[in-house]
Amino acid sequence: MTHPAATVPETSIVTKTHPTRFAFIAALAAALLGSTAAIAEVKAKIGHAMPDTHPQATAVAKFAELAGTYTNGNVKIQAFHSAMLGSDEKQLQATQAGTQEFYIGTLAPLSTRVKEVQVWDLPFLFQNEKEVYAVLDGASVKKIFEKIEPSGLVGLTWTGMGFRNLSNSRRAVKTAEDVNGLKLRVMANPVALDTWKSIGANAVPMAFSEVFTALEVKALDGQENPLQHMWANKMQEVQKHISITNHVYTPVALVASKKFWDSLSAADKAGVQKAATEAGLLQRKLLDEGDRDVITKFKEAGVSVDQVSADDLRKVQAKVQPVVDKFKGQIGEEFVNGFVAEIEKARAAK
Repeated sequence: MTHPAATVPETSIVTKTHPTRFAFIAALAAALLGSTAAIAEVKAKIGHAMPDTHPQATAVAKFAELAGTYTNGNVKIQAFHSAMLGSDEKQLQATQAGTQEFYIGTLAPLSTRVKEVQVWDLPFLFQNEKEVYAVLDGASVKKIFEKIEPSGLVGLTWTGMGFRNLSNSRRAVKTAEDVNGLKLRVMANPVALDTWKSIGANAVPMAFSEVFTALEVKALDGQENPLQHMWANKMQEVQKHISITNHVYTPVALVASKKFWDSLSAADKAGVQKAATEAGLLQRKLLDEGDRDVITKFKEAGVSVDQVSADDLRKVQAKVQPVVDKFKGQIGEEFVNGFVAEIEKARAAK
């Protein structure tokens, strides 16, 4: 009698797998997962012009730390302070090209790429930081970020640098007339140049990395920048007088290389964006806190600090109004009007 061949239940193939074989499979899977994680890890650089004593350096370091945390270690960012990666213009070009992954800095180089950026250079728009921060979180700056993307940049966040004030080594500036003839370094943009020329200064565009030496050898009389920017860059060593004018508020933008950004996963993009937003808010907080004592530091260093009177500031405003009118048309009247409307809304909300 012929007996049918015995059949082996399919489940026995799994249930009877040898323990050492199972251990091998588990180890192989772990190795493959580890390899995938290693491939996902990316290294990036962020550069800026400020020394490591400036609040921006603290915020940049926090951005690098948080980006690592929020991407589970996938994005590792190294910070380079004090223009170690080059001038603002050079760093922005590198970020556009993808050889530098992140840049944070003032807007002069951006203004040559997107004309709407120049709205920030129009003098005497803002009265206080509350108005500034409302605009930095508003619709107009989002439009600017949209406009820079075709140039190879992705805007991540806006933060502050401070109200600009005047310093020089020749004389105390208390009136509009005191500016006459001073050789001043100004930002390399047409609004700043025309503004200071209209007041009576000999305005000279120059990369900030060259300014200290130019002041030291008296090739320049003065410059204008936010107070904490001046202190961190040791202007107290080469300038004798500061005049509080608050003529322009200078923000900074944190941007990413679009080439680099497009290579990130959606999850890593979200993590880096969250890190950028939080670091930007930290920078605003640190600047607000530092402004309370920086004037005292200047005075203790032997620098005279004078408040330009409201009457004299009104005279200066009258002198620069033709500049405002000229560039309002060039920047785009509709855009400028929308920008100013955001300021007025914040002012009315007091």
